[in-house]
Amino acid sequence: MIAKISQQHLLPPLVYEFISQLKNSPFTGDIDHSYATRIVNATDNSIYQQLPQAVLFPKTSADINTILALANNEAFHSIKFGPRGGGTGTNGQSLTPGVVIDLSRHMRKILEINVEEKWVRVQTGVIKDQLNDFLKPYGFFFSPDLSTSNRATIGGMINTDASGQGSLVYGKTSDHVLGLKTSLMNGTEINTYAMPTKQAQAIAEQSNLEGEIYRTVLDIGLSKRNEIIAKFPRLNRFLTGYDLEHILSDDLDTFDLSRIITGSEGSLGIVTEAKLNLTPIAPFKTLINIKYDSFDSALRNSPFLVSANATSVETVDSKVLNLAKEDLIWHSVSDLITDIPNKQMLGLNMVEFNAEQQTDIDEKVTLLCDKLDALIQNEEAGVIGYQVLTDKADILKIYAMRKKSVGLLGNTKGKQKPLAFAEDTAVPPENLADFIVEFRTLLDRHNLSYGMFGHVDAGVLHVRPALDMCDPIQEKLLRTISDEVVKLTAKYGGLMWGEHGKGYRSEYGPEFFGEDLYLQLRKIKTIFDPKNRINPGKICTPLSSNEQLVSVDDQKRAWLDKQIPTEVKADFSNAMNCNGNGLCFNYDENSPMCPSYKVTGDRRFSPKGRASLMREWLRLQNEQGIDLLNTEHQLVNGQSLSWFQKFQNNIDKKANVYDFNHEVKQSMDECLACKACTTACPIKVDVPTFRSRFLNFYHAIYGRPLKDYVVANIEKTAPLMSRINWLINPFLKNQLIQNLIKKTIDYVDTPILSQPDLKSRLSQSHVFNLSSLQALSDEEKSNTVLIVQDPFTSFYEAELVTAFITVLEKLGKKVQVLPFKPNGKAQHVKGFLEEFNATATTAAQFLNQVSQLNIPLVGLDASLVMCYRDEYVSVLKDQRGDFNVLLAHEYLQSCQFQDLNKRIGKQITLLSHCTETTALPGATTIWKNIFADVGIELNTPQIGCCGMAGTYGHEKQNQLNSKTLYEMSWKQHIENKPIEDIVATGFSCRSQVKRFEKTKPKHPIEYLATYL
Repeated sequence: MIAKISQQHLLPPLVYEFISQLKNSPFTGDIDHSYATRIVNATDNSIYQQLPQAVLFPKTSADINTILALANNEAFHSIKFGPRGGGTGTNGQSLTPGVVIDLSRHMRKILEINVEEKWVRVQTGVIKDQLNDFLKPYGFFFSPDLSTSNRATIGGMINTDASGQGSLVYGKTSDHVLGLKTSLMNGTEINTYAMPTKQAQAIAEQSNLEGEIYRTVLDIGLSKRNEIIAKFPRLNRFLTGYDLEHILSDDLDTFDLSRIITGSEGSLGIVTEAKLNLTPIAPFKTLINIKYDSFDSALRNSPFLVSANATSVETVDSKVLNLAKEDLIWHSVSDLITDIPNKQMLGLNMVEFNAEQQTDIDEKVTLLCDKLDALIQNEEAGVIGYQVLTDKADILKIYAMRKKSVGLLGNTKGKQKPLAFAEDTAVPPENLADFIVEFRTLLDRHNLSYGMFGHVDAGVLHVRPALDMCDPIQEKLLRTISDEVVKLTAKYGGLMWGEHGKGYRSEYGPEFFGEDLYLQLRKIKTIFDPKNRINPGKICTPLSSNEQLVSVDDQKRAWLDKQIPTEVKADFSNAMNCNGNGLCFNYDENSPMCPSYKVTGDRRFSPKGRASLMREWLRLQNEQGIDLLNTEHQLVNGQSLSWFQKFQNNIDKKANVYDFNHEVKQSMDECLACKACTTACPIKVDVPTFRSRFLNFYHAIYGRPLKDYVVANIEKTAPLMSRINWLINPFLKNQLIQNLIKKTIDYVDTPILSQPDLKSRLSQSHVFNLSSLQALSDEEKSNTVLIVQDPFTSFYEAELVTAFITVLEKLGKKVQVLPFKPNGKAQHVKGFLEEFNATATTAAQFLNQVSQLNIPLVGLDASLVMCYRDEYVSVLKDQRGDFNVLLAHEYLQSCQFQDLNKRIGKQITLLSHCTETTALPGATTIWKNIFADVGIELNTPQIGCCGMAGTYGHEKQNQLNSKTLYEMSWKQHIENKPIEDIVATGFSCRSQVKRFEKTKPKHPIEYLATYL
């Protein structure tokens, strides 16, 4: 059976004492030293893993000063700290063996904006896209762009001096920093900004830490100026770690200590607030997608494109394009990057022009297009075609695809995954094509596959070689390639770390700087952090320290993954494949991706967090000798612990006896099982599937609550209750009964049964009759529809089924309703896998028999229809059969509605079920077309989860989160609108609206039935 996991991964007593004293201090933030939170914070977007001792979540800069002031007590001098933002770094900058100080959860306030002077002041946990959404109404944006902008924090951008698309025009983060507030290791706070050098020299005369810092940095900047200028290559990307070149202006009259802190990777202090300059939004944009016969052609053509005075030139190779074509993102861009007849597109350059006046763009675009036409005509430069886009929404779609490229590369098949470790090289743009030829030769020599994309205008290309880090030989290859890339970039006048900082590549710093300049970095580290306590091992170490820098050879996630049996890793690939890209931390409240993370802000409750916990859970089970797959086979076939053993285990649970299983269970309980992660995540991390498997394991040890049995058996009880709805409904409408249900089974707002029931509403001709259907001709069968029942619409919304019949008959179809067969979705959600297997087997057998009639099968609820396509396939495998159940819109899209058009020009709003939105991205377009055919304009706003998600919103412990999710995304589209002008595809969504608005929107089918 599954093992209890009693190791508590105890912290050093000193850390416990520190936390104890911090709890009794003025600190107002959160403190978490649970093993689950530490595991989730042990990784970022890199290949490395480092378990921290605790995680602190401050709310203010005063909280951070409190932490550091307490840590300054001599008793705590051995405790190390590491600041953390969005955790999107690709080189382990935010990983620490000490205490994490996470600014991303609470420190997300935008403090002040000055429109006249064009600046904004923020806490550094603010997310880049959050800031730009705030600035947009003022006509500004924070211009340094990056692919992780929907989850990367301003603090993280500052600490890596981030840049990205358009950096030739907009520069990097340090070019936009006007001032910083930084907490130093001794608990003091300094404010830094550009000032006259004479003013800085006056500060340097002070006899305090700030004076000593100014004195040291000024001396280095002035005395080593010539060496610094001679050493650093002329690139527009971040170069050093401590930006020695730009602390002084060219004329030496201005000094800015912020330039040392920006790009320091959190190794000098913790940046708590930032004053940033703002860039006016250029309202006019044009994007030209240029297509090539090879990626080499795209690279070699890039200088020509840069010379066209474009704002940016971005590139992707065929590997990235092909991965995008397999992702739901392609549905939004397929008509914007069309194939060229009889040509193979193996490279793409995206050239953007923007300006405050359209006339400033027109001439540049016309001139470039004329030159491209000539190249195509003469078959030169590998150009095979191009498309010009001017619609801002279309341009944003292209960039969304480009930004998702990072994650898409991680979704390649097989054990070898493209990895970030030498993938942000920067060379002068004119050297880029030749550099890449040699880079490719290097990788080809080692027989590696790879994907490429990047910013060719700045000479930065992201190259991710595919390696299996569980293979010791390939792990050694990572070191070999890293060493060779350092030499290769030096040969072409560039850097290994052109965009993503050093992190675990810090060991190459001395080689780049040379002995003397590297000594100056160590002097700076010494004055800021003499005991090497803030993000130790990154950039450099203090002069007095014997501690080593972090290394590319340090512990990787794969070291732990190797402890999981190969067959288990393969069977749980939906958790194991998570590469940490963190798209599930998406700031946008209208994105369907992971509502549980959005509402809690707790990364344990995200797909990445749950995948991390699942990987560790798998490792620990194997560590204790559990044959996991064999155990699961036994459980699914009815073997389990005795009730007495479970009873004893439940006693231990109530007594708070530690078991890591409980921490994993807590994370899984917050999942809404909406399945958005299975498609919105570029890696397709499938939390609901491994969640149900975990729950099946967990409840083999611990008993289940009564509500789980109620939910899992709803498809058995609902048909029985429906027969006596006249008796049941008065009880369900009684508040005393509802309170009793809430108290006994923790269930809230139990839905009311349809009255009259579906059976009473159907005429005899609509009742399934096998013999009559078998007697139909092929033509008659093609004009017949069989409705597949589900428990929600059949027993709680029977009017929707009859409405669908009405619509189909208006279209000239014959309709019969199949007898109700349980689907098993609720059993799967709650982890009753033995019961689900039995239910799915029975249902599949029936549907396969019916499908032999060759009559379309159509269902009305997306979550249950998708269960036939997803869970049935993964559980039943070959026994699933080949039956196909369509959703209503999938069937109706081929029907002719034009003859029913009343031409009234009505406008209504469609709010889509999140499962449907992510699994079937074309659904909204189909509904729009159907309604357009009958003369109704359908608005389809982007929307997140409603907060109900099946049974989640009915469970007592989820009430606050359920309501908050509704208010975050749905409420704004509901309030102040007539409910009759709103339609919603999800049963749970309609139930949620009714709960909070006291009235229920119709399903699109009901609206059509009424309209027709």
